[in-house]
Amino acid sequence: MVEEAGETQPRTRAADLQEVAQAAARAFDLVPAGPDEQGTRSGVAQRLATDPDTVERDLIKLVLTIVELLRQLMERTALHRVDVGDLREDQEERIGMTLMILQDRMSELCERYDLTMEDLNLDLGPLGSLLPRDSG
Repeated sequence: MVEEAGETQPRTRAADLQEVAQAAARAFDLVPAGPDEQGTRSGVAQRLATDPDTVERDLIKLVLTIVELLRQLMERTALHRVDVGDLREDQEERIGMTLMILQDRMSELCERYDLTMEDLNLDLGPLGSLLPRDSG
């Protein structure tokens, strides 16, 4: 709901998406142009094409990427703690079950938004990919 001059008006989903897309476009207009982008729109870099129709999926992709990164870090930490004997058996089971449930939920969300786990693996250029690639 948006209040204007004492009135409360319902917001539409399209209006919300349009507002988010415009805010993203304004934010990326502030990014300085790189050396090879000086000729575009008064020297302002055009690094992101914002589309109100895909902003929800793109936002979900970003959030899921962060959640997957954290899930993998938690999994590695748990494996390390198991290897050094830092956990009791019941703690190991609880952590294992929690990580399995989180992985199932990630798969469900990826399926719902027509994403694959590879879609979440951002390319960081010379640094490689954000997430380790499955070797098996």
